Amino acid sequence: MNANRVRIEKLQEEMAAAGMDMYLVSTADFHQSEYVGAYFKVRAWLSGFTGSAGTLVVTKDSAYLWTDGRYFIQAGKELEGTGVTLMKMREEGVPTVDEFLEKNLLQGSCLGCDGRTISVSQGKAYAEMMEKKQGRFLCQDDLGGRIWNDRPEMSKEQAFLVDVKYVGRSREEKLADVRSIMRENGADIHLLSSLDDIAWLLNIRGNDIECNPVILSYVILTEKDVFFYVQEEAVSAEIRSELEKAGITIRPYYQVYEDVKKFAEENTVLLDEAVVNYTLFENIPSGVKTVNCINPSKPMKAMKNQVEQENVRKAHIKDAKAMCRFIYWLKQNVGKEEITEYSAAEKSYELRAQDPDFLDLSFGTICAYGPNAAMCHYAPTKDACAKVEPEGFFLIDSGGQYWQGTTDITRTIAVGALTQEQKEHFTLVLKGNIRLATAKFMYGMGGAHLDCLARGPLWERGLDFNHGTGHGVGFLLNVHEGPQNINWNSAIRPGGYVPLEEGVLISDEPGLYLEGRYGIRCENLLMCRKGGKNAYGQFMEFEVVTLVPFEREAILPELLGQEELKWLNAYHKHVYETIAPLLDSEEEREWLREATAEI
Repeated sequence: MNANRVRIEKLQEEMAAAGMDMYLVSTADFHQSEYVGAYFKVRAWLSGFTGSAGTLVVTKDSAYLWTDGRYFIQAGKELEGTGVTLMKMREEGVPTVDEFLEKNLLQGSCLGCDGRTISVSQGKAYAEMMEKKQGRFLCQDDLGGRIWNDRPEMSKEQAFLVDVKYVGRSREEKLADVRSIMRENGADIHLLSSLDDIAWLLNIRGNDIECNPVILSYVILTEKDVFFYVQEEAVSAEIRSELEKAGITIRPYYQVYEDVKKFAEENTVLLDEAVVNYTLFENIPSGVKTVNCINPSKPMKAMKNQVEQENVRKAHIKDAKAMCRFIYWLKQNVGKEEITEYSAAEKSYELRAQDPDFLDLSFGTICAYGPNAAMCHYAPTKDACAKVEPEGFFLIDSGGQYWQGTTDITRTIAVGALTQEQKEHFTLVLKGNIRLATAKFMYGMGGAHLDCLARGPLWERGLDFNHGTGHGVGFLLNVHEGPQNINWNSAIRPGGYVPLEEGVLISDEPGLYLEGRYGIRCENLLMCRKGGKNAYGQFMEFEVVTLVPFEREAILPELLGQEELKWLNAYHKHVYETIAPLLDSEEEREWLREATAEI
């Protein structure tokens, strides 16, 4: 019998013993992280679906898995034989998780979950729902973990500090800024649990989540004190000493659950209910006032300061050198030696790692040939990957973590002959990328206002793509960073109406995916900056910081407007002038000259 089916059945036995009618398993860790370490992958272990987004609901006799359009194809394959029904989010006739629970949980029934893996807002909603049903909401048991006998240990990787020369501001300055926001909200305590916010605030990084340089931790900040809850093995004596100089006291990771119980009724606690976990919130005494507010550090973190902006440009030059060398290598060797999606991913890592400031990838490399590229977040493995043939498209979506910042780039590469349709589709995607990159807009607009620029060329042909157009990017931090994004549907991705501020680093990545045939995506990172200011107000614009050519062989010039062609030629000229002197051989420089030649 399928191993995942057996695990689901064991979970159902635990549910029956606990008197639960349904059990919800989210993807999150105790910090609502997008990506999680091996210890927290309970949903994947139970269901067999390995994507980064999804929710599993197990009933007494069934199981259901919700995920979004990026993973429909992958989930369909991975759930075969498990008995888990795939629920395609936002497809017609498919209820949301909450709608499913509301409809199928009967009066007097019981819903269970691990309260540490859901947010306060989620927990409150479920508690209210079960109260109306005169039922129970049990959130103290990790039933999946209870049956996972060989569960990996929680990561305790060594943390490291980031110098002010890279990030521009000291931890003392950042703490002062956050305390100022606390006072504005009448709060004397700030409870912080999101790992990227903690890393940014304390100028510390870690290795507890693959490719995301964060450290498993919590922070309680008062007007005078900073308590940093972390696994002690992860913090060296040197780092401990450095943090203590800034008034930071280190405490054991799990002690935070006891310390919040000591908050007094006269305290006011600022916390973000979308991030802090429900169990932690429930441990705060009922008489303590709380203020639900976006973490003050989040918008501060998103707006890169001048030092960070300059470092981001340097990081992208380093990254462009590696990516140009990769594209040259791929084009020179495809069809002459065996190249698989996996070996190509390894090669891209090898080329990035040659830079002395490279620390890690910023996410698992997506290398996809032919039909596999129609799966937006497809990632090859050594034992399950396609051979790259000298025909059609090859897509690589990858990025690096450098001392100077975080990169993320997608290029769709012609590895052989292309059809007219492939060229048309590529050019439409590129056209959308250029339209967004060249946008001039009024200050105060968010990404939701701009998304039509990137999607317009596809919409005009009755085409679209089932993912966001742009996500914020951290500085030597998470490759996906809020609060801003570029997505017309803010019901799916809240943040589309958050103003795009100067210094925000955001992606521009329209695509097109034809199941069973091919996928196309063109992604650059954009730095938002102020444009001109006049009687109408402050205008904003973007600076393109990614410096790698687009595939000339796939471009149909007649589908691009004159201004779009002018921009593309100027961009390619800038790429050549910046990157060519850095390449290692005359052959690579000659290839780049041809790849960036005027169209």
